[in-house]
Amino acid sequence: MYVKLCGLRTPADVAAAVDAGADAVGFVLSASVRQVDVDTARRLVREVPSHVLAIGVFSGVVAADVRRLAEESGVGAVQLHGDYPRAAFDEVGASGVPLVRAVALTADTDVRVGAFGEEMLLLDSPQAGSGHRWDLAALDGARPEGRWLLAGGLGVANVAEAVAQARPWGVDVSSGIEASRGVKDHGLMREFVAAARAA
Repeated sequence: MYVKLCGLRTPADVAAAVDAGADAVGFVLSASVRQVDVDTARRLVREVPSHVLAIGVFSGVVAADVRRLAEESGVGAVQLHGDYPRAAFDEVGASGVPLVRAVALTADTDVRVGAFGEEMLLLDSPQAGSGHRWDLAALDGARPEGRWLLAGGLGVANVAEAVAQARPWGVDVSSGIEASRGVKDHGLMREFVAAARAA
């Protein structure tokens, strides 16, 4: 089970995520309570060992700026979150950085992993980062195959149940590992990774 811990903001967060066994960590470089500036992101990326993927998370940022911020921060992959067109993926991906396409599941969502040139697909709740669950029954008849991550309202108490129902390749969590909004709880980070892997 691939586990991504998102919205990290401090060196201690990164150290706790690595210690917990996370496969990927996410740094939010767009408007959010979890946003870090590009200088902070660069410093945090340097703390991430090579076996853990450092992902820059962007929402509502134009492709040219995403590409610049990704290069300046040194992230190993870029997550485009929300209603980005295929052209944006093409523009950002032209730099060679691996892409993650993060969307809410609707009747119009293309659930084929790689449909926009991405290496991973992430299905989230309509309010990303809110901690709100979404109806996993919507996956019936629209379940992706391959490298896709489930996100949206996951936490220590419900990740096993969600994995059993959705059968994702991986999971992503942000608010579900926080002591307060935007502040990570390192104990919950360890517990989440263990619960996800046990599922």
